[in-house]
Amino acid sequence: MPSIHRLSDLLVNQIAAGEVVDRPASVLKEVLENAVDAGSRAIEVQLEQGGVRRIRVSDDGCGIQQDELALALERHATSKIASLDDLERVGTMGFRGEALAAISAVARTTITSRAEGAGHAWRIDGDSGELTPAALNQGTVVEVADLYYNTPARRKFLKSEGTEYAHCDEMFRRVALARPDVGLQLSHNGRVVHRLPPGEPIRRVGTLMGDDFLEHAREVRAEGSILSLGGFASLPAYSRSSRDAQYFFVNGRYVRDKLLTHAVRQAYTDILHGSRHPAYVLFLELDPAGVDVNVHPAKIEVRFRDSRAVHQFVFHAVSRALAESGAGRALDEPLYAETSVPAQSVQPAAHSTAQTPSPYGRPPESAWNRPPVQGQLAMDSASRAYFDFAASARPAPAGAGADAPRPSSAPVAPPPLPSGDNGAPLGYALAQLHGVYILAQNANGLILVDMHAAHERILYEKLKTVLDGTPAVQRLLIPAVFSVSAKDMAAADECADVLSRMGFEIAPAGPQELAVRSVPALLANAPVAELLRKLLEELREFPASDVVTARRNELLATMACHGAVRANRHLTLPEMNALLRDMEATERADQCNHGRPTWTQLTMSDLDRFFMRGQ
Repeated sequence: MPSIHRLSDLLVNQIAAGEVVDRPASVLKEVLENAVDAGSRAIEVQLEQGGVRRIRVSDDGCGIQQDELALALERHATSKIASLDDLERVGTMGFRGEALAAISAVARTTITSRAEGAGHAWRIDGDSGELTPAALNQGTVVEVADLYYNTPARRKFLKSEGTEYAHCDEMFRRVALARPDVGLQLSHNGRVVHRLPPGEPIRRVGTLMGDDFLEHAREVRAEGSILSLGGFASLPAYSRSSRDAQYFFVNGRYVRDKLLTHAVRQAYTDILHGSRHPAYVLFLELDPAGVDVNVHPAKIEVRFRDSRAVHQFVFHAVSRALAESGAGRALDEPLYAETSVPAQSVQPAAHSTAQTPSPYGRPPESAWNRPPVQGQLAMDSASRAYFDFAASARPAPAGAGADAPRPSSAPVAPPPLPSGDNGAPLGYALAQLHGVYILAQNANGLILVDMHAAHERILYEKLKTVLDGTPAVQRLLIPAVFSVSAKDMAAADECADVLSRMGFEIAPAGPQELAVRSVPALLANAPVAELLRKLLEELREFPASDVVTARRNELLATMACHGAVRANRHLTLPEMNALLRDMEATERADQCNHGRPTWTQLTMSDLDRFFMRGQ
């Protein structure tokens, strides 16, 4: 058997590089984060051949002292933490002190830096460790060339230039979205791709995500005593076939966390088709002591101290932002206007210990106190106007004489909108099309409504409101006994209060058996064992389970679908107008329970363009 021996420092660093540096984008991430932590206000990134040939990052940060340059290339050498307390409250992007050492072990690395107050800059070569004077106005320049030149086996796993550049571009976007206060520029093979001046967060989001995203997004703003959430979440109409437009940041750090992803996805449950994915840019701020960022070598995953509270906070904040229906918004209000958690339900943040506060702060007081738009109208005056119009267009009775008044052959003008039309975003009904669609007129033009889908959403939301109180409980004549795993037994014991509030009465019936004595009345006919096993699995995986709510909502959705008006059901004008008013007062009325749209708008500009008026 071979004897035990110490590995060389170079081999140790090359092994570490396998965890930290798997492609050029990983190098760019580490160097960019160091530039941000240095307090830079302007950062320039230059790439060649997708970053494989060369990565150059220059910043105007605080710089590195001459006697610390050599130390910066050693493993576990950092200026960002010094004690366990610092590790538990990390407020910087980097902190491990491994990145530069790992990078220099697999690429030709040079660092040129001029610290504040220094007479000139110094350059260090990562291979030889040679330190020489250099010319630089301010900050630091890190150059990484020929990635994996000394480990050809690793280089074979790199993809094409276009693919590697795409990963670098994505990494650049993440940092740029997180820090709109920092100016950034990215160039590839001598061509400038992104030039992002510092500015307002909404401008940075619009530049990188596209104005189309902002036009179809709601602003998310929520603050609690120790948590705050800001950013933008897209409406279902902007859904995508992949998750390529989902950005979640915790204290300015981009993360891929399944708990946060689950919370956001649950907020879209009733309004997004199952095969589609939402787009969002969200920023969660909390005390650094409440989140552990030291759980993944690439710092891409985190763990929360109170995951239940974080999950529920994110879920409710996004759900409230999406709940307001576009059908109930003022006609001149932009789609991405401010939405917020009601002021009485949250407490202002006492303090924030994160070094980089979120750019998405508390909304203006006027936004917090804005009353909801209900879209009320005087139904009598609206109906009277349309009935007068219908009477004027009705043909004369068959038995009328020659002297009987005839309808005028002149074109009949459409009825004027009743006064106060700005309070009715969906306008007033004109007619029904093939017994399926409602045609309505508002100040902007023509509204088309799928009456079955719209009525289905209205009934569904009303049923949920009725049943959101204490659930009715159905006691079982014979307790349902089923076997479970040891993990499920522990989850049932830990979450007994949660299960009780849901309407389940559960007790141990053996070492690995549970007995169910009561279930929610609405789920009395559901398979108890299957439901409880899935519920306990969810409770182990996520701090707040939605299994029972989801099953209940499935039943309510079925009830609403069967109770909604059907196609070819002829509605009167008052009935159509009543449906429009209910849509304006109903949350999530833009989509039916299956995620399909319920209405659309054709503006006068759209119609004029189609008929080439004015051309």
